[in-house]
Amino acid sequence: MTLLNGLEVSARNCSNSADNRSDLRWDLSPEQIRHRTDRLIQRINQAYDSVGSVDVGKVCVENTLQVLADAKLDYAASRHVLDFPQYVSPCKEVRSASTEADKRLSEFDVEMSMRADVFQRLIALQERQPSGLLPESKRFMERLIKVGRRNGLHLSTQIQDEIKELSKRISDLSIDFNQNVNEENTALIFTPAELGGLADSYTNGLEKTEDGHYKVTLAYPHYFPLMKRCHVPETRRKMETAFHSRCKEVNTGILEELIELRAKVAKLLGFSSHANYVLEMNMAKNSKNVSRFLGEFYEKLKPVGMKERQYLLSLKQAECQRRGLDFDGQLHAWDMPYYMNQVEQVKFAVDKDKLLEYFPLEVVTQGLLGIYQDLLGLRFKQVQNPHVWHESVKLYTVLDSATGEEIGQFYLDLHPREGKYGHAACFGLQPGCFGPDGSRRVPVAAMVANFTKPTRTWPSLLQHHEVETFFHEFGHVMHELCSRTRYAEFSGTLVETDFVEVPSQMLENWVWEKEPLKRMSRHYKDGSPIPDDLLNKLIASRVANTGLMNLRQIVLSKVDQVLHTKASADTAAEFAKHCKEILGIPATPGTNMTASFSHLAGGYDGQYYSYLWSEVYSMDIFFSRFRKEGIMNPKVGKEYRRVILEAGGSVDGMAMLKKFLGREPCQDAFFQCKGLSCIENGFSC
Repeated sequence: MTLLNGLEVSARNCSNSADNRSDLRWDLSPEQIRHRTDRLIQRINQAYDSVGSVDVGKVCVENTLQVLADAKLDYAASRHVLDFPQYVSPCKEVRSASTEADKRLSEFDVEMSMRADVFQRLIALQERQPSGLLPESKRFMERLIKVGRRNGLHLSTQIQDEIKELSKRISDLSIDFNQNVNEENTALIFTPAELGGLADSYTNGLEKTEDGHYKVTLAYPHYFPLMKRCHVPETRRKMETAFHSRCKEVNTGILEELIELRAKVAKLLGFSSHANYVLEMNMAKNSKNVSRFLGEFYEKLKPVGMKERQYLLSLKQAECQRRGLDFDGQLHAWDMPYYMNQVEQVKFAVDKDKLLEYFPLEVVTQGLLGIYQDLLGLRFKQVQNPHVWHESVKLYTVLDSATGEEIGQFYLDLHPREGKYGHAACFGLQPGCFGPDGSRRVPVAAMVANFTKPTRTWPSLLQHHEVETFFHEFGHVMHELCSRTRYAEFSGTLVETDFVEVPSQMLENWVWEKEPLKRMSRHYKDGSPIPDDLLNKLIASRVANTGLMNLRQIVLSKVDQVLHTKASADTAAEFAKHCKEILGIPATPGTNMTASFSHLAGGYDGQYYSYLWSEVYSMDIFFSRFRKEGIMNPKVGKEYRRVILEAGGSVDGMAMLKKFLGREPCQDAFFQCKGLSCIENGFSC
């Protein structure tokens, strides 16, 4: 379904649920951010003091569990207007104030997580075995107690104090690490000749210097197309070196200190490593299981990667002969994207320049929103004249298509700006759960991305991998909005870290299917449909470079595991070692990719393997249910919404999978879609 102007509503007409969104103000001054931070800390402190002062013999659900639930909802609903602007505000002073608020609130998180008095009341409540406790309420109580033990509240006061100080330092360093990455603004200057091989659609979007040279930043819309298409090796070398040297001087030290501090906390808590500490709460449970999973996958990929590497080398040799360049007999880091892109052109005849013309951002957005609406039984209405943080941001209200009930709201912030978060991500801004009055709070989320900006003479055109990114991140948005949990603690994407990518990865499959692709593509000039021949070649190219791309994921996963199973580490050396051993491609000397590897300071520490782990389940869901029963089957889509999305974290990931699949999950679809096993049981990519 295409979004039409007739479906738009004004912000004024959404006021029926505006009461729980009244604090989502994006025009706060630095001083207002500081003031609101003070007030929020004061309110939550009072709630925890209230629980901590209850007579242990008189604890009950109402004076303990419910007070904490209400406080956690207040905190989750109020915090993000304070800490989210650091990622998106066009004003540097506001970004700085937001970062400081995030630091203060993160330190406050540590203080609240170490409240032994509150922990003791929860233990007392559990021992009383309150009757009539709902399953989710019981899960909430047990979760709070387990987290308390994981914070060391059963240990001596001396150890608790040490953990508290280390945790505060970890929090501050993590925020600094990501702020450094967000504020990074390196740009390189190249002559037109140095950008040989790049299409007009690329160079038209670049800033020009007075002498006619081009300014190329390290933002995704500049970096990745250049690395794939520029036939000048020296240009690619300069860009790759700069890209993997981002924040190297400052963030290398931060990351290595984080590794040491995390290891110390894990040891104090009785764990052999930080990885084992974080994995206890995940589906994988421990680093041994993760190591086995990555090892088995590596053994399957190794021969595939070796063949692909040899083929890339032959492409390089042929290109060097054709262009009169010296052939050094090696593949370098700056060669990989370029020759992997050639594989798609040579083996699958995918014309990337032609393909690009069929994915204008506006058409992709309309098609994507229509697909999600039809699949999940939803209706999206664009809000006119919304209150947003930048003029390019759009706001939508989400309704249930059958009942008209408001499900939530989401923002789309899709273009790069100075100081803006440089990757693509979904940010939950308000949880979807029950409020103190028993009514459902309407969740709010934002998708932030960095797709090429349109200009006066050229539209924003997406690479196919960007379309895939759009589908992935919007899958997270739907997870946030469709959630219907009792407690904020379980709202939306607050599931096991190695399950959180399942819903979004599953929905990536739609960008490799003919019917959805036709719905989200149209030539930017005349609106003509994408030719079947080009479409078929694109779909066939899904298995292109599957060995090397997945080996890189194994490199990142193993580096993460190694860094977090040691007491200290040389991050650049570990990355270089694994690149050489697993990929067979050396890291560029003098670089350190991990210094801008935001996942390691953004909640995926010891857990980057989750992307591959989740893919096992996402592929099983897609091929066992959607491909079998119809990829646009609304019955399956609504069941998926009910079983997987609405449950949030109120149910274990494995229980959700078993319920939706009707059996234990298996790896067949995962390996078959990587082209790593025979096609059986009707599975095929």
